[in-house]
Amino acid sequence: MIDRETVDRIYAAANIVEIIGEYVTLRRKGVNYQACCPFHNEKTPSFVVSPSKGLFKCFGCGKGGNAVTFVMEHEGISYPEALKTVAKRYGIEVREKELTPEEQHRNDDRESMFALNGWAADYFAEVLAGDPEGQSVGLAYFRQQRGMTDATIRKFGLGFCPGRGDRMSRDALKAGYREEFLVATGLSLRRESDGSLYDRFRERVIFPVHNISGRIVAFGGRTLRTDKNVAKYQNSPESEIYSKKRELYGLYFAKKAIQQQDCAILVEGYFDVISMHQAGVENVVASSGTSLTTEQIRLLNRFTRNITVIYDGDAAGIHAALRGIDMILGEGMNVRVVLLPPEDDPDTFARRLGAAGVQEYVRTHEQDFITFKARLLMDEASGDPIRKAALIGDMVQSVARIPDPIQRSVYIKECARTMDIDEQILIGEVARKRLATTGDRETDDFVRRQTALRREPQPAAEAARLAGPVTAGSSQEALERELVKYLLKYGHCSFDFKEGRNMVACNVAEVIFNELDADHLVFANRLCNEILDTYRAQWQAVGVGTEVPAHYFLNHSDPEVCNLAVDILTSDDNYVPSELWRRKEVHVESDDEMLAVGVPKAVTLYKSKVIEGYIRELQARLAADEELPDDTLREIMQRLAALNRAKVTIAHKLQRLIL
Repeated sequence: MIDRETVDRIYAAANIVEIIGEYVTLRRKGVNYQACCPFHNEKTPSFVVSPSKGLFKCFGCGKGGNAVTFVMEHEGISYPEALKTVAKRYGIEVREKELTPEEQHRNDDRESMFALNGWAADYFAEVLAGDPEGQSVGLAYFRQQRGMTDATIRKFGLGFCPGRGDRMSRDALKAGYREEFLVATGLSLRRESDGSLYDRFRERVIFPVHNISGRIVAFGGRTLRTDKNVAKYQNSPESEIYSKKRELYGLYFAKKAIQQQDCAILVEGYFDVISMHQAGVENVVASSGTSLTTEQIRLLNRFTRNITVIYDGDAAGIHAALRGIDMILGEGMNVRVVLLPPEDDPDTFARRLGAAGVQEYVRTHEQDFITFKARLLMDEASGDPIRKAALIGDMVQSVARIPDPIQRSVYIKECARTMDIDEQILIGEVARKRLATTGDRETDDFVRRQTALRREPQPAAEAARLAGPVTAGSSQEALERELVKYLLKYGHCSFDFKEGRNMVACNVAEVIFNELDADHLVFANRLCNEILDTYRAQWQAVGVGTEVPAHYFLNHSDPEVCNLAVDILTSDDNYVPSELWRRKEVHVESDDEMLAVGVPKAVTLYKSKVIEGYIRELQARLAADEELPDDTLREIMQRLAALNRAKVTIAHKLQRLIL
């Protein structure tokens, strides 16, 4: 485990805007920053980052937390791994306590694979630069045939794997790396004959694949042999740290340029990306030869909503462009297409024209998808009514994928004009297609969000937040959450409570703790109880009436506690009483008035709910066992009578509070 002192140093150094800004495009709005949420698909920004509070919150999907939990959630890594990632960014040395064997095994496997990949990348680069075989074969190929500069080779970490079948595997074992991780990462394969290891990428030039934070998750290798029986490219297999459908080659190097230009250029292969970068066009990524996936599109959506797809001008390139377009549209992205001259691919094109030439060609030749697809298919269907009908169906399928109704309407008009067909027919066909596939629930972002909230099961705490103020029908968990809210937001505040004919000054935290302690009550919800205990410890240290700093909860060592605290602290923040009400002398309830009613009511409702639970347990025990000893039966009946009396007393108290 990482000691608390180090954790505190990490949180103190972490700038949440800097960290989250590496993953999504943040735009300042007042004192906060906004973006489209990286955790769910949306068009209207509902993801807010507060630098003053050190937290983020999405008011669409409900996710929230601090800089560390953002990295944890975004990268899909454990809390200790996220702490290490942030610590590394700020040059903080991480000191750890000894872990249990189970924790060590669970936490170390992924880190071991990352460490091995880092070693392998350095190894391949050293072979390329310093080994005679690497220089004569790999380096000569990059420089002479591909026109790569040494600076570009270093930037992308290009390398070479020796031709001897097991040299890299043997060197890795000598360096102390274990066989299981060599096989797990795919760097080595195991012979069926004797179980010995040999190199997957032998005699190939190497392209390290970086994830969004710059760690090496995989490799691609290209053979330089002309033997058609040998696959041109070999790629790392899926592993604990690598999923090809979730990675885009070059994104780590391109993300800043994509943010700055608000556009990503999508190409096919490794060399396409590298040549474009070398030419000075840096907002370029590749799907690495695999079919474009929804996860890759959503990854780009964190940085921009605008994608320009560049494909070869041959038939294969054209049809590849058509396959990817519908998926991009379905994610609500803006997509344009550029077809290169038939003799070029992005690699040769970039080397031939340079940055200015590429940018000018893209500017003058890019087409929106409707124009591109309609003209292309209309040329193919020229004079054939059957093929034209099929074309219309194809176009309808593409337009129906667009989630935004206004954008859909514009494209329908353009499509009708280009294909010389009645617009109403297209409208009807698109409507039928959407009804069959989506039920047309995506008419706009607000309706989609509300529909999702109604249809998807919500966690109990989130459901309590959406339900509004607590009532007699609220669950025990909702009431626990309400009391935690009063502690976090108003624990240091005081209110005047009417006791008989007198007004008594009460502190919120003191009232809650005294009422709970009087009946020896603890919260059933683990997270609420953790916040309760943390608040109590700090409250006792600072004294009644002194505010307990929010960072004790926002930077809590348990990420789930942090997320709940963020959710509570950001709830109801959007409500501001209208100044018009004040000018018209409409009474607006003050915090003191709200607390005077809300705190006693919440405590009393909570006690009532706990008593109801005790009563149900005892009644269930009576129903389950008809042959209880007389003493036990008498004790249960006495407890039930006492609980029912307490319930009546609380009911009268609640009635007074409500009145």
